[in-house]
Amino acid sequence: MNRTVTLPTVDHGAVTLPEPSWCVGHPRHDARHHRVEILHTGPAVVLEFRGLTLTTACLAQAPFAEEAGRHVHGSDDLYERELDARGLYAYAAALEEYAHGVRALADQLLVILAGEDQ
Repeated sequence: MNRTVTLPTVDHGAVTLPEPSWCVGHPRHDARHHRVEILHTGPAVVLEFRGLTLTTACLAQAPFAEEAGRHVHGSDDLYERELDARGLYAYAAALEEYAHGVRALADQLLVILAGEDQ
């Protein structure tokens, strides 16, 4: 971490802190945030279907949060809990299982529409 960023906060004024190399900036931060709300985020992985964002995941770190939040972790809008590497793999496996179930529904629908299940 060789770079720093200075962000305005409502409770501590301008806060200067190290910025991780994977951080893509702080586009959602504004001066009404508290220091504890400062959040480093990495590039987002987006799950999109027909132009609608279903969820996003990224690496995150809240350097002034409670002890657990200070560590780099995975974050997903849908699950809304911090995940370590093992948790991210388990989450991906659950999404794959969900996709398998949705494909099974598509197969069942094709059978029904073909009139084979009446």
